[in-house]
Formats: sequence, structure tokens, C-alpha cells
Amino acid sequence: MTIWTASLLALFVWWFSTGIILMAVKHADRLGAGAGLRTTLLGLPMLVLGMGGFWISLPDLSTTGACIAFLSALSIWGWIELAFLTGVITGPNTYPLPPHTPEWERFIRAWGTLAYHEMLLVATLIALFLIGWDAPNIFGIWTFAVLFFARISAKLNLFFGVPKINIEFLPRALSHLTTYFRIKPMNWLFPISVSALTLATGCWLERIHAATTEGQIIGFTLLTAITALALLEHWVMVLPIPDEKLWRWMLPASKKSTTKTTPLEHQGGHHGL
Repeated sequence: MTIWTASLLALFVWWFSTGIILMAVKHADRLGAGAGLRTTLLGLPMLVLGMGGFWISLPDLSTTGACIAFLSALSIWGWIELAFLTGVITGPNTYPLPPHTPEWERFIRAWGTLAYHEMLLVATLIALFLIGWDAPNIFGIWTFAVLFFARISAKLNLFFGVPKINIEFLPRALSHLTTYFRIKPMNWLFPISVSALTLATGCWLERIHAATTEGQIIGFTLLTAITALALLEHWVMVLPIPDEKLWRWMLPASKKSTTKTTPLEHQGGHHGL
């Protein structure tokens, strides 16, 4: 496997897995009550395969081992995101934000909408570190860590405010989250977020150059690609890029057309995967 093949693999898996999860969530959303839980339970093999793949990849320093570790981390992450988007694992607060809520209370209420999901992500990350930190192959751990910290950064940026918020694929079970989003030209965290992700991408590139085995080269290439994609997802929050078109064609056409993207100029009335 070459560096370019690994990069294309990461890009394809990111795009395809996101589309499949969105398709499953959209289908459950249309079926109504109870469908979200059934969809999450049907997705459990993805979690089991991810955990099994992560375990067997730990002693494997080959190219195959790096790929298995990467895909396994994505499988674990994907199931947790599926459980969140279907409304099965979210948080105790399922209510919209009341008008004129003080900022400190807004943060507490926003945390309540995601609390169980965030605690599951933290627990999973800790478990992966405890299980595999001393193992030869830790690319699965790093993959999950990149996804975790990039997601935390994205959620905080959505909380503080960004110019462009895309809610096209937000299911009914999470519709209350839109009241916690904020439209702003910029926030203080965004430059820090993109700088950190840019630095991380550069660090992975340096590790590719310093790698001594093919397995390390492919592993760090996959990490570079997924971190660069996380960086792109951050820039999409502030640039007029129609990213929703990447997955819209995979989903059934909606019967009723509504405006899903909230640009800066439409602030009347009031992102995070």
C-alpha cells in the first residue's frame, strides 16, 4: 500500500461511513418512535467488530495492522455516533433553550443535552489507552483520540458561535439542539482550534518522514488524513462550502423542502458530529 492509497482509503471511509450512518438515522427518523433504539441495536455488530479489530491489531506492526487499527477505531466511533444521532445516548436535557438564558446556564443546559454521549466517549478513550498504550501498534488509540478532540473542538465552536451552521441531517430526536447553536462572525476558540489541528497534521506528516517501517508510514498517513479532514470540517463552519451535498444524494428526497443551512445574514430566530 502506498501513501496515496492510504490517504484515499481514509477519505473514502470517512465519506462512506458518514453517509451510511446518516442514511440509517434518516430511516429511523421516518419510522418514528422506537426505531432509533432498534437501529442502534442493529448496529452493535459494528461496535463488536471494532473492539475485536482493535484488540487483534495491537501486536501487529504491519501495514495490515495499521489499517485494521484505523478502521476499528472508526467502527467504535461510528457506533457511538449512531447511538447519539438516533437519540438513544444523548443527555438528560431534551428541552429547547429558554429565551434570555444567562450564558453560564446556557453552558450547563448545553452540557446536559450531550452529557451521556460525552461521558461514553471519554470512558471509551480511557479504556482504549489502558488496554493498548504499551502495545506495539497504537494507531487505533491515536485515531480515536484525534476524532475525540476534534469533535470536542467542533462542539465548543458551535456553542460559542460560527458563521455557518448546517442542520440538514439533524434528526427529530435532536431538534432541540438547534436552540443551543449560535450564529457569529467568529469566536475566540476558532483560531486556536484550526491552529492546533494544522499543527497536529504537520506533526503526523513529520512522523511519516521519520518512520522506519511500512506499517508506520501507512499508520501515520491515515492519521494525517483523518486530522486534515477534521481541519476541513472546522473550516466548513466559516466558509461558504456546500458540504451537505457530499451526502445528500445518498438519502431519499424529502417531501417538504426547508432551509437547512443558517448563514450569517439569517440571524433571525436563534453544528456538532
